[in-house]
Amino acid sequence: MQKLKRREEQVVTVFGGSGFVGRYVVALLARDGWRIRVAVRDPQKAAFLKACGDVGQVVPLAVDVSDPASVARIVQDSSVVINLIGILLEQGKQRFDLLQARVPGTVAAAAQKAGARTLIQMSAIGADLNSPSRYGRSKAEGEVAARAAFPSAVIIRPSIVFGPEDDFFNRFARMAQVSPFLPLVGGGNTWFQPVYVGDVAEAIRKIVLHPDKYSGEIYELGGPRVMTFRECLELLLREVRLNRLLVGLPFWLARVMSVFMTVLPNPPLTLDQLKMLEKDNVVSDQAKHLEDLGVKPVDPHLILSDYLSRYRDGGRKN
Repeated sequence: MQKLKRREEQVVTVFGGSGFVGRYVVALLARDGWRIRVAVRDPQKAAFLKACGDVGQVVPLAVDVSDPASVARIVQDSSVVINLIGILLEQGKQRFDLLQARVPGTVAAAAQKAGARTLIQMSAIGADLNSPSRYGRSKAEGEVAARAAFPSAVIIRPSIVFGPEDDFFNRFARMAQVSPFLPLVGGGNTWFQPVYVGDVAEAIRKIVLHPDKYSGEIYELGGPRVMTFRECLELLLREVRLNRLLVGLPFWLARVMSVFMTVLPNPPLTLDQLKMLEKDNVVSDQAKHLEDLGVKPVDPHLILSDYLSRYRDGGRKN
């Protein structure tokens, strides 16, 4: 019988480990003593992750995710493979079809061939093969591809993820600093269940620590509060201590505006994102969730004030 390797001798490969969620995952796993390969496009930009562990414990490596051979080299001898790659906006070669529909299957096939015992695929609430949104369809296609190559893969589907580096509360906080109003797309009636990035990372850590317990499961990750889009912005304005009008923006008008915004290098709203906004983004009643992974979700009120305080007049002092 083969002797089980000690944790510090086992390799965890994290695709997209330098991203918003990835950096928290890498930090937790490094603290637990795993050897970590961070598969990224640009290892130099991911060099900051080396500080998460001892010398040589966290190693950023270049990978071409469109090339199965490159992916296979990265996952060689890995005990755990985690795929966190995802985009909210298509730009250049960064396409939903490649990164969210095809790459999960490539990573899963490589992990299976390498003999990894655990594969974790990050998807999203709203993943649906019949979604009107290409984002939602590509996430669902990625789940199917991952499961086809690695049947025991664990799928996690977060709602909107918030934290110091998020692109949701930070985006609207920056907007509030320069605009007298904030737009409520669709009247602000879409429901969200914001989940703290640290809780998402802890959920992944639990799966890595107990692979047999969670094998083959699907988890939808949401925080303790279900909030409308309007309530999210009202909370934000309280935290940044700014008075701004919340102006309803009907979906039909937002669609027209999104067409003109496509010419911008980083459009604040796309037609595909609008299609996602037309559907609530909350954990379903039948789904397994954070508590099933032994994680008690943090209330947004306890986190937001810490990192949104920089948007107040006078900054963190006030």
